[in-house]
Amino acid sequence: MGLNSQNLSKDNGLKEIVSTYTKHWKWFVFSVMVFLALAYVKLRYSVPEYAAQAKIQILDDKNSNAEFSAFQDLGMMPGGSNKVEDEIEIINSRSNLIEVVQKLGLNVKITSLGKILDSEVYKNPPFKINFIAQDSVVNNAHMGFYITLSNDTTFGYAESEDVPLKPYAYGKNISTSIGDIVITPAVEDISAYKDKKYRVDVTPVAMVAQQYQFKINVSPAAEYSNILNISLNDPIQQKANDIINTLIDTYNNNAIADRKAIADKTSEFINDRIADIYSDLSEEDQNEEEFKSNRGITDIASQSSVNLTVSASSQQELQNAALQLDIASSMKDLVENQEGYEVLPSNVGLSDPSIASTTAKYNELVAERKRLLKSSNEKNPIIVNLDQQLEGLKRSMQSSLGSMTNNLGLQVNSLSSQLSKVNSRLYAAPKNQRALRDIGRKQQTTESLYLYLLEKREESQITFASATPKSKVIDRSYSVSPMPVSPNKKIVYMAFFIFGLIVPFSVIYANDLLDNKVHSKTSLEKQITDIPVLGELPKLGKKEEKLVGKDDRSILAESLRIIRTNIDYMIKSKNNGGKGNLIYITSSVPGEGKTFLSSNLSMILASTNKKVLLIGADIRNPKLYSFFTNKNVDKLGGTTSSRNRDIGLTEYLYDSELNTKDIINSMLVHTNTIDVIYSGKIPPNPAELLMSNRMKELLEEVSEKYDYVIVDTAPLMVVTDTLLITEYADHIIYVTKAGVTEKKVLDFPVKLKNEGKLNGLSFVVNNVKVSNLGYGGSYGYGYGKSHKKWWTF
Repeated sequence: MGLNSQNLSKDNGLKEIVSTYTKHWKWFVFSVMVFLALAYVKLRYSVPEYAAQAKIQILDDKNSNAEFSAFQDLGMMPGGSNKVEDEIEIINSRSNLIEVVQKLGLNVKITSLGKILDSEVYKNPPFKINFIAQDSVVNNAHMGFYITLSNDTTFGYAESEDVPLKPYAYGKNISTSIGDIVITPAVEDISAYKDKKYRVDVTPVAMVAQQYQFKINVSPAAEYSNILNISLNDPIQQKANDIINTLIDTYNNNAIADRKAIADKTSEFINDRIADIYSDLSEEDQNEEEFKSNRGITDIASQSSVNLTVSASSQQELQNAALQLDIASSMKDLVENQEGYEVLPSNVGLSDPSIASTTAKYNELVAERKRLLKSSNEKNPIIVNLDQQLEGLKRSMQSSLGSMTNNLGLQVNSLSSQLSKVNSRLYAAPKNQRALRDIGRKQQTTESLYLYLLEKREESQITFASATPKSKVIDRSYSVSPMPVSPNKKIVYMAFFIFGLIVPFSVIYANDLLDNKVHSKTSLEKQITDIPVLGELPKLGKKEEKLVGKDDRSILAESLRIIRTNIDYMIKSKNNGGKGNLIYITSSVPGEGKTFLSSNLSMILASTNKKVLLIGADIRNPKLYSFFTNKNVDKLGGTTSSRNRDIGLTEYLYDSELNTKDIINSMLVHTNTIDVIYSGKIPPNPAELLMSNRMKELLEEVSEKYDYVIVDTAPLMVVTDTLLITEYADHIIYVTKAGVTEKKVLDFPVKLKNEGKLNGLSFVVNNVKVSNLGYGGSYGYGYGKSHKKWWTF
């Protein structure tokens, strides 16, 4: 039984939560309809965007360091490969997009103004705009103006939409904030565009480039793939395709230009070295000729094989060291004497790989700096940062070259010393042979270097002529679909539909979360678990009758019958020797409906042919008059006089000579007969009057004469009047008002009950909305009910 009771409680709790929202289903339907209408308006007036996409492959450039491999045969400079992540950043770089904007003229936008939607004119506008100012001024300008084509000879011009257009002739200079402009027709027949209004917006190139930098998406086709997808969404399909294709071409052209610049610088360096070495080679040839001529030498026997072998080995090492020293010294002089930042010759044959890698990095930064200077100046923070990096690389190269030069110098000295020892034995040979051998060695060294540089010059020229792009275009930009990708109708409708449900749900949830009021019998019973709730009364309209009749079948009447039944059960269960028929009606504050309940409860009890007495014990603020003064209320035997109304409980408590029959008014209300004791005049000392013994005597007397005695008392939280007479009550009905009485107020009567000051306490909820009534407000089974229309909330 315990488990079943727990499950039933959970089910009821869930049903109540669901009912909290389902009873407001009309608001959900209304909200969804409104949001779906907003979704339709959004889709109707949103500018659709179309997707364009291209696909390229980043090539593994095995010859990317060809210009650095002039001495690759020595195994010092292996080739490298590009990183896809770096290439993505380069493709979508600001400098590349600035070039794209300039090539396509995207900084000048022509828009055809419509009644509802405006549309951009990308290709073949009906007029052409010619800027007299320099490109540097136009590229940094920000302005807008309006054009209307009037006829074949004139057009209207204005710099603001709300000012009249000023007529101009085609080809005439128009003065603007960025200099003069000239408008010329671009079509033969102007009549097709007559009276159409266009807006021309000139935006800085850098700003437009930044906008597209955020819109363009460059991503690998798959992880670790060299294939990149480049996509862009734009309202104009052709424009998106043009931007992507131009971006790819710009990326490839810049890569080719960078490689050609490095190859060109390498060739220039090699040519300078060839000229110097050629001079040295001619001088050695001249020395050999003069030596042989002066001494008449034609042929000299070779030295012994052992000495020659040792000498040749030492000489070869010395030549290699001298060659490295010569190249390092030349490279060091070039770096130290360089003014500004120019690319350095790479792959010149130095044995130190760090110098080659530093030179390659230096040349990349110099190329990047040159590209940035096309659209900026040397004060740009990016260029300043590049300058700092270049200075650091230059100092690093100077330090490396200096260390290498010193080491090679020591090595040359060591090899020279070793060779001198060998030559000391060779010099024992005839002096002429020794001199000729020295000249021959110099000739051989110089000639080998000369031939080597000639070969590398040809390689450099081949590299210059065969510079290839960094990427291969797999797919040129194309439109992914003829249907727009934005806005997505299904997603928009679904999102607005969900918002349409969330808004009323959130409002109801927040209202329920913040609500601290009593709203129905159910909510009151949750708050008070050990005190009975007799029933609930419906909220009445302004035109509805406030007093029930004998055969009334309205919701109010049926609610009162339920309360009457519960009161009879309480009276029978409390059988303590007396009649138990003295019932107090009270509340927390005025306006919660205690007088309304007192009057109607008296009427519903009287409808069973019981003797009912209604006493107005709220002598500070009497309200009973307002319920028993209309056309349906009569005093039995004639019209009720004002004198009888004025004589009531107050006068009885003051005047000991008055009897109960002097203050009781027998009333015929509709077809029910009840007796009423009005409050009387408002006294200056109501608390003292209620404390008198005559109050007790009155209640004891009428309790014996009547079947039910209903006492309309003062509010408990306002005055102490009711607490002074609660000891006489058999039952106390505490009235709460739905939507008004706060839950924390209920602690007050509960506390009084626990203290023994309120005997037989029970509750009634007044002014409950029909939707919150028990059984869905179906008391009365349709009799006397007013049905709302389905659209009424």
